[in-house]
Amino acid sequence: MSATTPPARAYNRLVTSGWNRLAAIYNNPLAQRVLYRPPQDEIIDQLRRADIRRIADVGCGTGILAARIQQELQPDVIYGCDASPGMLRQAKTRSGQVNWINRRAEDLGLPAGSVDAVVSTHAFHFFDQPGALAEFHRILSPGGLLAIVVINPRSRFAPLLQPTAIQGVAYFPPPAEMRELIVAAGFRVVEQRAVRRPIPEAFVPDQLTVARSD
Repeated sequence: MSATTPPARAYNRLVTSGWNRLAAIYNNPLAQRVLYRPPQDEIIDQLRRADIRRIADVGCGTGILAARIQQELQPDVIYGCDASPGMLRQAKTRSGQVNWINRRAEDLGLPAGSVDAVVSTHAFHFFDQPGALAEFHRILSPGGLLAIVVINPRSRFAPLLQPTAIQGVAYFPPPAEMRELIVAAGFRVVEQRAVRRPIPEAFVPDQLTVARSD
C-alpha cells in the first residue's frame, strides 16, 4: 500500500472477518431475489445501455453480479474486487473468466484509467467513502461510468440514527450527501433514484446513483 493510500477505517477488519463467515448465507436464493437481484439488474442495464467493455465491481462479495456481467454482457475485462478472502473463495467458484482481486476499495491496485465503469451494490456503506471515490476516479477512464447502489436514508432524522460509533462500522449517506461526496471526488451526477423492486420501497430504501468522471 502506498503512502498516499487512505487509511482503513476501524470497521475493515470487522467487516472482512464477518463476511468471511457469512459468505454462504449471503448466497441464500430468497435474499438474492428480494434484496440483491433488483440492484444488480439496474447495474447491468446501465452497463448494457452505455456499451461498457472494461468494468470493476467493487465490494463484489461472492461474485454474483460480476459473474452475471461476464455471462450476460461478455465485456473485454471484468474485475471482481473484495476485501474478504472468504467472499472471494465463493466468488472464484462462479467464473474463471472474472479477474478476482482481494483488495480494499480504497486501494484497488489497478492502473490509472484501466476501466470504463466502476460499479458497487450494497457495499459502499462499508468503505472509507472519500478514499474509495478517489480511487474509483483514479482507475476510471475520462468520462467513465460510476454506478453505486446503497441505502440512502431520506428521512431528515436519518443522521440521528447513525451516531459516531455506528459510523465506524458503516455509514449510509442521505441522498444529498451522497451527491456531494461524488461531486467532490471529481464526478458529475447524472441520475439518482430508488431501485425498482417487487416490494414497497420502504422495506429496502436503497438508491441508484449514476455519475460520470470529469
